[in-house]
Amino acid sequence: MLVYVLNKDGKPLMPCKSVKARILLKERKAKVIRREPFTIQLLHGSSGYKQPVTLGVDAGAKHIGVSASTKQKELYSADVELRTDMVDLLSTRRELRRGRRNHKTRYRQPRFDNRKKSEGWLAPSVQNRINAHISVIEKVCYILPVATIIVETASFDIQKINNPEIAGIEYQKGEQLNFWNVREYVLFRDGHICQRFHGKSGDKVLSVHHIETRKTGGDAPNNLITLCETCHKAYHAGKFKLKQKRGQSFREASFMGIMRWALLDKLKGIYPDVRNTYGYLTKNCRIKFGMPKEHYVDAYCIAGNIEAERLIYYWYQKQVRKHNRQIHAANFIKGGIRKHNQSPYMLLGFRLFDKVICKGETGFIFGRRASGSFYVKGLDGKKISAGISYKKLKLIGKRKTFLAERREVVSPSHS
Repeated sequence: MLVYVLNKDGKPLMPCKSVKARILLKERKAKVIRREPFTIQLLHGSSGYKQPVTLGVDAGAKHIGVSASTKQKELYSADVELRTDMVDLLSTRRELRRGRRNHKTRYRQPRFDNRKKSEGWLAPSVQNRINAHISVIEKVCYILPVATIIVETASFDIQKINNPEIAGIEYQKGEQLNFWNVREYVLFRDGHICQRFHGKSGDKVLSVHHIETRKTGGDAPNNLITLCETCHKAYHAGKFKLKQKRGQSFREASFMGIMRWALLDKLKGIYPDVRNTYGYLTKNCRIKFGMPKEHYVDAYCIAGNIEAERLIYYWYQKQVRKHNRQIHAANFIKGGIRKHNQSPYMLLGFRLFDKVICKGETGFIFGRRASGSFYVKGLDGKKISAGISYKKLKLIGKRKTFLAERREVVSPSHS
């Protein structure tokens, strides 16, 4: 396992092996900064030898994949699961505020006519995801000397679709790359299901079909449609005719790219060397080397150091809320009393999402009762105990915004 190293001034150096870190700690030449991932800080001055490290970021709405590597070796890999409860919580807050105003105040004229959104405003749910991406990237840059950040901003390149003659280094790596770009967009647009039977045919192999012939209609996305291989062969055998006509817009694809492009702009204002890439390039690379579809694997492909030796483990992280600020329940019993709904911040020495040892296994506290009984489970959802006394728990890590556990990679090799 790699140990991440900071110099005396807190600047990141290249990681070392656990044996060397153990010697430094034993000789009191370093101290422990964090345990996940394990990071030490040197107590004596050292500029250290640094290599150019590239960080690949697979940006997404529900998961973030990150992989930092040099040309020789992968140094860090993680799959981060983001919160998906923001829209529901914001809706609940709006409901409570409106209810309180309507029931406890006299009627008053609306005060919103003089309010306007600031320039660059984003919806709170989108802004929360952008902040989470930036936080994850900052944590990697804290422990590694990252020189370049590459972010996947979209699954396909709209400019390339509209203008196949556009130049760039991404479009000079093979004749099939443009095909992968358009094909990926069409599959995404059609939801990865057959447009004849809408996924009910049972054939999971998909093809991209030309509505008009390639000669007259070309490879434009509005001339392409997703069919399963069974329907595709049946169409060319003359067994049925398609009802779909040409004509699709890019509105959905443009909307899906808002968060990723906004993230790219913010990162460029923070870090000196930030670049972007597209999902069809990532998928082409992943399939070419026979790698599984995982977020941290996509990030490894995005970083571009394909010949680098991969790690045999990755960090799985889960984002959780810091504290429940809701004082009262949204729906209390009719005719009842609006009770205080907040649990204590600390209960018998433990907090929500603390990392503990329970029955010989490592897990996290996901539930608690005033009686001192705790619900403990792993990040994979495995229940360790539905109700165990606090006396039988051992605290090994205080709660954080991103809970983390180490897991083995699906496939450590390219083949």
